Amino acid sequence: MSKSNAVVNGLAGAGGGIIAQIITYPLQTVNTRQQTERVAKRVPGSHQSRGGTLFQILQAIQNEGLGGLYSGLKPSLLGTAASQGVYYYFYQVFKNKAVAIAAANKKKGSGDGSVGMFSWLVVAALAGSLNVLLTNPIWVLVTRMQTHTQAERKIVEAKRETLLKEASENDLLRSSLPEKLAELDSLKPHPYGTFHAALEVYNESGIIGFWKGVIPALIMVSNPSIQFMIYETSLKHLRTKRNKRNTETVSALEVFLLGALAKLGATISTYPLLVVKSRLQAKQEIGGNTSLRYSGTLDAIIKMIRYEGLKSFYQGMSTKIVQSVFAASVLFMVKEELVKAHTVLANKAGKLKQIR
Repeated sequence: MSKSNAVVNGLAGAGGGIIAQIITYPLQTVNTRQQTERVAKRVPGSHQSRGGTLFQILQAIQNEGLGGLYSGLKPSLLGTAASQGVYYYFYQVFKNKAVAIAAANKKKGSGDGSVGMFSWLVVAALAGSLNVLLTNPIWVLVTRMQTHTQAERKIVEAKRETLLKEASENDLLRSSLPEKLAELDSLKPHPYGTFHAALEVYNESGIIGFWKGVIPALIMVSNPSIQFMIYETSLKHLRTKRNKRNTETVSALEVFLLGALAKLGATISTYPLLVVKSRLQAKQEIGGNTSLRYSGTLDAIIKMIRYEGLKSFYQGMSTKIVQSVFAASVLFMVKEELVKAHTVLANKAGKLKQIR
């Protein structure tokens, strides 16, 4: 395996990631809104009132148009390309080194020359950590843009509650209440682009604000580590079986299914961290309840348990499973096909050179 092989895998990973992102982005937007929805456990029936994923998709289309489901798509595509490219490049670099070490150990009489499960975990963790540190600012902006409408709605709800409370204590204000409520209902979310989101983050927390949620994100490196451990181990096992039977290579459909299995296992085990990360990256000034705002990772975990209960860590998990499993399956399938296509073209180019 050469450095050029790592570049090919990096580019193929970026291409597969972009395609998967475009297909599943509406689900991702809804899921981010589900994760960042602050609902105190003392409010009876609040969780049920939000409706299911399909209902929320239809509601978003009705209130915001189809474009509402694609808020933040541009920086998200940039983030996906950068993230997948960085991840797959370093993953392949570290993988090549792991394979070389395993081969060297075999020559010394230690091991069978294959890379073990623990080594796959270390390879994926190293690549994932570099990816998180380099691309976290992009995902902060994407989260802000995906949840902007939700934040605006919460601000309006807080103003409505304040207005109703003041009207109950003031007869003069009570007479103009219908007009003021109608004015609030007519408010539409302000335009919110990438520059606006970046400026908001900087004004709130300075440069460090672009690395909000980086601690749970670094811990979540275990997600792709688990994912790739399952994927590489399963793929290796399947290829070994095929080689023994002298049958065809692994098909795109089989890669798709292996990718789905790997991502499913990783998502279920690390989902609570994803919720904490999303909440830290979203705008904190939501509503008037300071108990549902977070200053850091530990503060978020403590307040979520205290005010919303343990189930808050699993908000929107069913949506995430569908979105992430399908996206990962598409990504793996497209990546493998792009790598195969490059290999075929490279071999043809080599043969042409020999003929000449």
